[in-house]
Amino acid sequence: MPLSLYNTLSREREPFEPLEKGRVGIYSCGPTVYDYPHIGNWRANLFADLLRRYLTWRGYEVRHVMNLTDVDDKTIRGAREEGVGLDAYTEPYIEAFFEERDILRIQPAEIYPRATRHIEQMQELVRALEENGLTYASEGSVYFAVNRFEDYGKLSGLDTGGLRDGARVDSDEYGKEEARDFVLWKGRKPEDGDVYWDSPWGEGRPGWHLECSAMSAHYLGNPFDIHTGGVDLTFPHHENEIAQTEGATGRPLAMWWLHNEHLMVEGEKMSKSLGNQFTLEDLMEQGEDPLAIRWVLMATHYRQRLNFKREGLKAAEASIARLREAARRWRERADRGGDESSLLEECREAVHRAREDFTAAMDADLNISEALAAVFDLVRAGNGLLEQGAGTLGAAALLEVLEGFDQILDVLETEQALEPLPERLREMIEAREQARAEKDWGEADRIREVLREEGVVVEDTPEGSRWKRVEE
Repeated sequence: MPLSLYNTLSREREPFEPLEKGRVGIYSCGPTVYDYPHIGNWRANLFADLLRRYLTWRGYEVRHVMNLTDVDDKTIRGAREEGVGLDAYTEPYIEAFFEERDILRIQPAEIYPRATRHIEQMQELVRALEENGLTYASEGSVYFAVNRFEDYGKLSGLDTGGLRDGARVDSDEYGKEEARDFVLWKGRKPEDGDVYWDSPWGEGRPGWHLECSAMSAHYLGNPFDIHTGGVDLTFPHHENEIAQTEGATGRPLAMWWLHNEHLMVEGEKMSKSLGNQFTLEDLMEQGEDPLAIRWVLMATHYRQRLNFKREGLKAAEASIARLREAARRWRERADRGGDESSLLEECREAVHRAREDFTAAMDADLNISEALAAVFDLVRAGNGLLEQGAGTLGAAALLEVLEGFDQILDVLETEQALEPLPERLREMIEAREQARAEKDWGEADRIREVLREEGVVVEDTPEGSRWKRVEE
């Protein structure tokens, strides 16, 4: 079965075929850098990460572009209130975004274009729209005439039949139910301070919607393969992107439009007024594991509304621990030597079944919940085979496919966590084993506690003692 993705534009799941064989271009709406991202923002970014990783896992070469909106109403207002320049205001938020991206193990995009660095491309787009008769000027600003673009509303399904001529809006964001002429170039106003650029239409700055059309074309061309973003961006932002690009070039902006659903918190809409608009830093300060946050935000299908609950984080920690423990056990058996081929065919069958089920689930519009079920089926089967005496080759095969899945999930231990124990800690584990053999339970317990203080937990099993690292 080929990979299929739900296309908001067609409202159908379609077999995915990139425009260029073996290569995929993705554009994702990134942060507006006027504040720190909240977990709803991170859900959108983790969806894009899941998509990117799976395409790479499937063998595609991916070029991912994510914009940084560093000029709009919010960033200008914030810079003015703090009495600093636009760059000085936005830079700390950009740095924080990248830092938290890395904490959540989100793979970096190839390019993070800043809006303020692409004014020339935006002005060229306005000129093209002007030449095609889709704009008009008013009071120093340039607007897109929605009623002159025949296909306006095709992404969101908005009915433009009652559209009023000249109903325009200067704000970068506006009502979700209204089709209005939107601003392309905003004439300079006193409140903009020194945030302006020269243009054929006078001093001013670009409208928010213009930025993504210009930058996606600059780095990916038109059309490109996939545009992602939150469902709240479908209208007006993405609708306006389509109108701008198609109005200027006569070509589609993107072939697939993928939108992730909203995030709720404990069953309520997330908002500052309710006190439930958490940032990653908020949750980490409360002791939550960022990889558990990654898991929770990733593990529900992207087109389903996600209800973020604290107990969900605890369940995520347990799920990650199960995967890590399976990987540790299988690695230990694979490295031990001895009987190589015992139950090898059974291990290979479990591996084949898991890979088939995982791929089939992810091919069905990134059905991550079904894919994770396949992963845990493998864990159960693999642990059972180890209990039955699976040899080193079978354990190695189990470990290899699990680590392959983790190229997408990315929740197993880091290389640092997998480093061999220092010799003195290994000697302590051996001394504890000797104490147990001599039935000196007090000494064995004492050594266990010392090891725990060193970040190593020892577990006693029918096959002997096992150790694992724990975070402080």
